[in-house]
Amino acid sequence: MTPTRNPLATLATALLLLGPLAACGDDGSTKKDELAPATVKYVALGDSYSAAPGVPDQTGPDSCLRSDHNYPSLVAEKLQPDTFVDVTCSGADTDDMGRPQFMDVPAQLDAVTADTDIVTLGIGGNDFNLFAKLVGQCAFVRGQDPTGAPCRKAMNVTGKDKLLTTIASTHRRVADVVRQVHQHAPQATVFIVGYPQILPAEGTCPELLPLADGDYAYARKINKALTDTLEDVARTTEATYVDLWRATAGHDMCAKDPWVNGQHDQPDVAVAFHPFAAEQKAAAKQVLAAIDD
Repeated sequence: MTPTRNPLATLATALLLLGPLAACGDDGSTKKDELAPATVKYVALGDSYSAAPGVPDQTGPDSCLRSDHNYPSLVAEKLQPDTFVDVTCSGADTDDMGRPQFMDVPAQLDAVTADTDIVTLGIGGNDFNLFAKLVGQCAFVRGQDPTGAPCRKAMNVTGKDKLLTTIASTHRRVADVVRQVHQHAPQATVFIVGYPQILPAEGTCPELLPLADGDYAYARKINKALTDTLEDVARTTEATYVDLWRATAGHDMCAKDPWVNGQHDQPDVAVAFHPFAAEQKAAAKQVLAAIDD
């Protein structure tokens, strides 16, 4: 984890050190309002794995499918910042950080201002339709070789894996978003939140994720490559990485206690292929631990 400034600790220390100085004048008399109280602004940016579509209850623009019990809201509930702005939106990719995603959804970076102290960023899975290809195209080719790995073959017909190549490009895009956050809010601490374990380390669950048997390992490889890329972005941009990979071990889509939904929408629980409330609680715990570190 890259060492970063802890905004809450810094503000608390400032109050302890400066409070007594502001309370008294040169003659020992009390002087009020000479030092404004420190405030904290927290802004949450990200895609559906941060918005938590389907987890009750929905808030914000209908098009974003944002839950008021997503991990940013749970973090804010614990931190009690003076200002909390959640602009996470389902379907967002890195381009939507700097441009309106929908008519009623401004660029997410518009929410980051010079007085922002904390930014959480969960993005990258939708760039180049990465996740859509894993759960869509890979499932589509299953019938070609149900016991083999037809998706892996389809993505590597030229000898260079298409999805791994796009993840390398996603690295540059996410790094650029972090740099833009720093430009908008030079004093902010940025926490890049990774993705959970979606695929199992072994075994299959075609009723939940209809992949060919050999493509489960391939899809998990892509899942892990994306999380590793986000961790590397954090190292190279002076951000802090929040590791959800280890925190969600044993809770993949095929597990006995899954934290990610399968292919069927569950009303008032989670939409298909997205986190359950339990995963968001685990993510919030990891973010809070990173802030306190």
